[in-house]
Formats: sequence, structure tokens, C-alpha cells
Amino acid sequence: MTSDPDTLDPRYVTDAVGLRVSRLVHAGLMRLDPDSGAPVPYLAERADTSEDGASVTFTLRRDLAFHSGAPLTAHDVKETLLAFKDPTVASRHARVLSAIDAVTEVDARTVRVHLSRPHATTLTDLEIPILRADQARLPPDPNGALDGAGPFFVSDRRRGSITLSPALHGAMPTPRHEVRIRAVRDENARALRMLSGDSDAVAGGISPPLLSPLERQGLRVYSRPSLALTYMVLRVDRPPFDRDVARAALSCSIDREAIVKYLLGGRATAASGMLAPTHWAHASGPVLPFDPVTARQSLGVRVHATLLCGADRLRVDIARAIAQQAKEGGVDLEVVPLELGALLARLGSGDFDASTLQLAELVEPNTLRVFLHSTSFPPAGSNRGRVHDPELDALLDEGDATIDRDLRRQIYARMEAVIAERSWILPLWYEDQIVVTGPRAATFMPSAEGRWLSLADL
Repeated sequence: MTSDPDTLDPRYVTDAVGLRVSRLVHAGLMRLDPDSGAPVPYLAERADTSEDGASVTFTLRRDLAFHSGAPLTAHDVKETLLAFKDPTVASRHARVLSAIDAVTEVDARTVRVHLSRPHATTLTDLEIPILRADQARLPPDPNGALDGAGPFFVSDRRRGSITLSPALHGAMPTPRHEVRIRAVRDENARALRMLSGDSDAVAGGISPPLLSPLERQGLRVYSRPSLALTYMVLRVDRPPFDRDVARAALSCSIDREAIVKYLLGGRATAASGMLAPTHWAHASGPVLPFDPVTARQSLGVRVHATLLCGADRLRVDIARAIAQQAKEGGVDLEVVPLELGALLARLGSGDFDASTLQLAELVEPNTLRVFLHSTSFPPAGSNRGRVHDPELDALLDEGDATIDRDLRRQIYARMEAVIAERSWILPLWYEDQIVVTGPRAATFMPSAEGRWLSLADL
């Protein structure tokens, strides 16, 4: 992996690596289908939504246990969900469960979740890990020692390395192999470890120009379309991007197809909107236009701004390519590479004009509330661009409260149209999930949203 996770505690984990490792250790009532991202039963045997949508009743699978051997019951589910919502626990995922009003234990295997309002994403939200009732409110445990019900347990964690051992109890059959996850920050070092056989797999950590040489050396390179969105966030409440015309000009100056072809090796799809073509709510349409001449003419005067990006070589190359293209459209961008922590700090404080980012798990369109709703300005959410659009707010609220999927698809199509018309955020492309493997891990492939549960099946 490219970096160390901040924490392995599922109540507090937010970074992509930590989230993926935590889901190898812990299990939720539901999990995400590896291809579609749709919620499917995991610890639950079944989930029954009431006719009025006011509650969901979960029936647990029989004979479930945590890694310690302690039985997993409806009481553990109830206490975990209430702990995630408890302000004194201060879980970073409390907002996900905001629609839950109460939790009732019907019997040892049955739990009923009562909702305060109709909420379309309840089943997806309840992929959050279930903890033992007596541990649900413990202080933060960054090293992953909390009892889990996933296929692995954390047998060792030190700086740069996490060892996961097969769990004898859990929601999946016991894996055959121990897995060691290493943080190797340099891309060349990751490639050399793969070539030497010191590592068996790297997911998303090798840039496209290196893939063909690795393949010629006998390593397996495999990619699949994903739900991950690469986008540009703009500070829209102040100059220079408080004007619709400036945001639209920047968008029209970016040749998405060229960047996909030459910098991403064709292993991505240029964006037509926020949601990937494989997503159930995708609104079909052409790739966003590339027209620097019209962009320059519409601006009238040149725009000057800074463009933040990650410090990874590929991200810097992409940002510089965008800056070069933007010049033709009348926008001068100064590229500022930053390590992830510094980048997120500046975005949270609003100290930026524009930044390239990735939304790795855009499985549920309702996730966009956190990034675009006017109630989600930092620190309450991740609306870092400070977008405040009543029409967009209303659509996001409507999508959150509408259960019928066909109706939700229509709502999100209107949402996409509003975002495109006003360029509140600039979708760029959907990068493939790419994995390089040696012979021992030849069958490993991340799911569409990038998770690593298939490590348990090797």
C-alpha cells in the first residue's frame, strides 16, 4: 500500500487504506457487492423493510461469533449502532446513522432499526462494522485490537506494517493465508519489491507507464472499471471561482480524453458527470466538453489561481498537464503539491482556490450530500468548496428521502444537470481499479469500490 492508515478503529477510520483494512477485520450487517456496490446481507441473513419504510428488521445468521469466540447477538448490534450515534463516543461516522431513531432487540437473532424519517440508504449505511457490546464505547483503539467478525484479526501492527492472521470465527470461511500489508511510499520501491518477489500484490500503487514493463517481466496486471471519481473542487464563494463563467471556462479547458489516454494509459473513463457509467444511477450523456477557445473568449480577462494536488508523482504530472491545458482557456494555475495531511488541512480550512481529489467509494449517490450540501461545510462535512445552492440542496434532500430506486435515478439525473450547468464541482474521470500481482496472489482483485475482501479467498 502507499501509506500507513491513521487508525484501524472502525468508529474513527476515514482514510482509504484504513477503511479497507478495517473491513478485513470487522463485518457489518450488510456488505457491498464487489461488482455493483449494492448492499447484500453479511452478518444478517435477511433484511425486511416495513411497508411504510419506517423500520428495517434484521435477522442474524445462526451461530455467528467474534474472533474471540464470543457469540454475536442482537444485543451487540443494538449497542454498536447506539455507540456510533453517541456524541460522547464521537465516531466520525455518526452522521451516517442520523436517520436511526431507536434500535429494538426482538430476540437474540433479531433486531429492528426504527427510522426517524424515510431514508433511502439505510441498508448501505449498515455495512458499518458490528462490535462487541462491551467494547462499543471503549476509548479509541488505533491498533485494531477490538474484537471483530471479519475474516482476519490484527496479529501485529507497527509503523509501516500490519499483519493479519486468519480468524477461526467470523462471517466468512477461515482464510488459508496470513496477509502482511506494508506501507511503501515510493512507487519505484513498490515496483522493485514486486519484481523481486518480496511482495505479492499492489493495488492502485503503480502508475500506468510502469505497468507494461512489469507485465513483460511476468507479473499479472489486471484492471476493471470502478466507481472511483477523480474530480476538481473549487472554492466557489470567493474569487476567482465565485463566477459561473470562470468555473465553466476551467472545465472546458481540460482535455479529459487526452489525460486519460497519455497519462493514465487508457485505464480510466473520461467523466460525463459525477457517477460512473457502471453506477445504477448514472445519467447517460457525452463527456464534458473540451473547448478552450470558447472558454478564453467567455472569460474576457485571464484568471489566476493555485491548484493543490497530492505529492505522488502521477498526481503532480496530471496537475501540471491540467495547468498547461488551462492556459489555453485563459486560466493560469500554479501547481502546489502537498502530502495528504497538509492537503486535507488546507482544504478543510478553506485555504485554496482549486484542488484535484479522488472520491474512492462513490457507491451511494447520497454520499454527495457530504460534499455538496450547504449543511456540510467543514468541520460538519466535506463541502470544502462552500457550495450553497438551494435547488441542489433540495434535490439531495429528496434523494435521501426517496426509497424507490427508479425515482431516485430521476432525482440524481436532475442533480447531475444542476452541477453541470453551474460547474459547482468538476468531474474529471473514473480511474480503473488496477492490481499488479505475482503468482501467489494471482486471483486477487479489488472490488469496484476498491476494497480488498478477496484477499480472504486466496
